[in-house]
Amino acid sequence: MNKKISALSLAASLALVGGALTGCASGSAPADSSGQSVSTTAAAAAEQNMPAISVADAWVKATESDNDMSGLFGKIENSSDQERTIVKATSDSAGMVQLHTTVPTPNGGSVMKEKEGGFPVPAGGSIAFEPGANHVMLMDLKSTLKAGDIVKVTLTMDDGSTSTVEAPVKAFSGAKESYAPTGDSSTDH
Repeated sequence: MNKKISALSLAASLALVGGALTGCASGSAPADSSGQSVSTTAAAAAEQNMPAISVADAWVKATESDNDMSGLFGKIENSSDQERTIVKATSDSAGMVQLHTTVPTPNGGSVMKEKEGGFPVPAGGSIAFEPGANHVMLMDLKSTLKAGDIVKVTLTMDDGSTSTVEAPVKAFSGAKESYAPTGDSSTDH
């Protein structure tokens, strides 16, 4: 019985020493009013091995055939404390994926073109991928993208980190440059 008590005493002592050392560690997270540790969004993401770049409200436009092109849209968020630039995108659903921007033409229209240098996302900030503006273009589709399908797109940042987005395919209406999703299942080119 003395051996059991000694083992329990030793375990309790180690737990107390470990707790005291943790509480005194330099650079520990600040405490809130209840004494609980508080970590920043960036630190929490790092602890959970989450990518700094994520996409909220992601969606991909539906297509009528695999000869069509599609786009990835949503709010690109950077939870880190450093600016990150999206420099590349890939998808198993497409033979070619490019970062695109839309620029005005002299006649008042607009044209999509590849975005040189990628898309910078400010530290702790966000940018939008929207129809008629910045987006990820999916070309040489491997199959028709139907409303309700899920498309995976992997974004690569300038630091080599990646973030994979699982985006639902949504119906849309409008011309090729108008990718606004609608509530119905029709598509109109």
